[in-house]
Amino acid sequence: MTHAIHRLLPIALVWTMGTATASAQQIKPGLWENTSQMGGSAGAPMAQMQQQMASMPPAQRKQMEAMLAQQGIRMDAQGVTSKVCITKEMAERAELPSQSEGDCKSTLAPRTGNTMKFSFVCTKPPSTGEGVYTFASAEAYTSDMKIVSTAQGQPQTSTIKGSARWLSADCGAVKPFAPPKK
Repeated sequence: MTHAIHRLLPIALVWTMGTATASAQQIKPGLWENTSQMGGSAGAPMAQMQQQMASMPPAQRKQMEAMLAQQGIRMDAQGVTSKVCITKEMAERAELPSQSEGDCKSTLAPRTGNTMKFSFVCTKPPSTGEGVYTFASAEAYTSDMKIVSTAQGQPQTSTIKGSARWLSADCGAVKPFAPPKK
């Protein structure tokens, strides 16, 4: 994979692993599926990464897909899909699951109507971002995010649009993420 892909994947993982949160009616605890599509500076490297995976020899592609699947991640033409486990306690406290690696700090604003704003700052990879969740129900929401980062000394702006849906009360083998750093 290219350097750009290695730089992009942690940002994608921050997003796909960190997109479940609670609503006023409180989201349901359990297993959630999050799908995100990247645009702006992130769109081209993600498309390149998908093309590189498609052109890999079948055994190598299968190995890469298996490695991502072990982390609950799938990449396809629709974007990046991940599974996230929300515990009952996390749902009650309106906690945002966060990436367990890297150094990111998230902030959630109080909910207004069916929306909640958020922001984050990461040092690995260095980036900042902000966005909004829009809740349709206790089992579904969408999100829009803008990320500002630097690549090869040049500022880059990316967008990520996401959607999430509740799958089941049982998380199975998917482990919950640690709460965000304050």
